[in-house]
Amino acid sequence: MPGMSQPQRVLVTGSAGRVGRAAVKGLTAAGHHVVGFDRVPTPGLPPAQSLVAPLSDVAALRAAVADGVDCVIHLAAAPDDAAFPRKPPPDDGDNFLSDLVPSNLVGPYHVMEAVRTAGVRRVILASTGQVVDGHLRSDDVPVTATMLPRPRYLYACTKVFLEALGQVYATQHGITVLAVRLGWCPRDLGQVAEIRASHLGQDVFFSPGDVGRFFAAAVGAEKLPQYAVVYAGSRPVHNMRYDLDAPRKLFGYEPQDQWPTGAEEF
Repeated sequence: MPGMSQPQRVLVTGSAGRVGRAAVKGLTAAGHHVVGFDRVPTPGLPPAQSLVAPLSDVAALRAAVADGVDCVIHLAAAPDDAAFPRKPPPDDGDNFLSDLVPSNLVGPYHVMEAVRTAGVRRVILASTGQVVDGHLRSDDVPVTATMLPRPRYLYACTKVFLEALGQVYATQHGITVLAVRLGWCPRDLGQVAEIRASHLGQDVFFSPGDVGRFFAAAVGAEKLPQYAVVYAGSRPVHNMRYDLDAPRKLFGYEPQDQWPTGAEEF
């Protein structure tokens, strides 16, 4: 297993969301000092470690990043269900202009600029397995990081931009950037029901426990490549959809759960 570093000070944007809460729990359990940054208070963190502000508050974001942070985990985003229902132009029925652009395009830019100006050396960016949805649905699996993106919706398109943004800052500014194509960690009982009815959903399921273990392992890794794209999920039930070898080799992440473990939390 790759060598592990000392406890880190970690800023997590989107810390009050489902993936954010699981990441905070896992990081805290691993001994890291976690600071949350979200529009609402972060459950499980004391008020002094739960910063409440939107990504559009650039001054608050820069102050948070500059406060002795060793690693930033950027999870904050307009969710994948923001793209429904659709309406023909000029109606912004897919919420692209109102939600996706400010949250998923402009927001990450502010995060990376805050990281650059503060001199933070490691960033973990939350992408999505939906950027390769076309491969998944054509059974072109397991999907690897070297395969071209095949997004299905505008939400996934914004995550393709996120990955490219990270690569620019890694190449031009020497920041270590890990772009993580996350599996499906359900946010509510409706999504649990969707996963229960889908073999694909069960194979790309990402339990809250494995979410925490993944981020703890990535933050604790002594060394990472300057830029890398990896997949993150739990153990599949039917078929291996994502290539999980890279995070195993890079920082020792080994999924422990399998659907439906963790679904009972909802």
